[in-house]
Amino acid sequence: MNLQAVRAIYVFEMARTFRTLLQSIVSPVLSTSLYFVVFGAAIGSRIDEVEGVSYGAFIVPGLMMLSVLQQSVSNAAFGIYFPKFIGTIYELLSAPASFIEITAGYVLAAATKSLMIGLIILATSFAFVDISVQHPLWMLAFLVLTCLSFSLFGFIIGIWAQNFEQLQLVPLLIVTPLVFLGGSFYSISMLPPAWQTVTLFNPVVYLVSGFRWSFFGASDVPVVWSLLAIALFTALCVGVIAWIFRTGYRIRK
Repeated sequence: MNLQAVRAIYVFEMARTFRTLLQSIVSPVLSTSLYFVVFGAAIGSRIDEVEGVSYGAFIVPGLMMLSVLQQSVSNAAFGIYFPKFIGTIYELLSAPASFIEITAGYVLAAATKSLMIGLIILATSFAFVDISVQHPLWMLAFLVLTCLSFSLFGFIIGIWAQNFEQLQLVPLLIVTPLVFLGGSFYSISMLPPAWQTVTLFNPVVYLVSGFRWSFFGASDVPVVWSLLAIALFTALCVGVIAWIFRTGYRIRK
């Protein structure tokens, strides 16, 4: 593997992040802080506990997942779309780097940005609620796996998109609603039985549930299912990216 190529792409993408620090880091953290104020203080004051956990603390994993998923998809999508937009992707494709190395550079950079935001939000949450992490290593593992898998998904969106409107279409109209309906702010056990069954078809439920388990030791679905869901989603994304570079789908056209 050409690690120099991976490093060059990674460093370039990270440098772009720090040039736009307010937009890349500060803005999503401030937005999440508003969620803490609205849901944690206003609504949380009217809800005592959820599964033995104060509501303010209960929503922390969900808020982290909301930001991490949005940022992973958006960062990776924009990272690969911009070279397509300005025409420099052909220089990238002609460089001595395979699709694995190109993908790794962009995906690792997007995942790193999302991981940074997730950890900053976790640190910020201590200013609003009293929270402890029962399984910190599993928490970090779930966070890293989620960042990587959805960065791969964002990379696919960036290649598929033909304009800036399409670039934002999937994150806004698909990813965000799935997170809100995936138990980010409530336990699916609070839903009627019929809706519980419907909710289990939402893949984000498994991510949020596994991540919440690492905090409180309780989950809506078995943790093994959460890990399996991440593994299957990651494998699917890798397969799609391999097909894209093999066929040149929306790269050579």
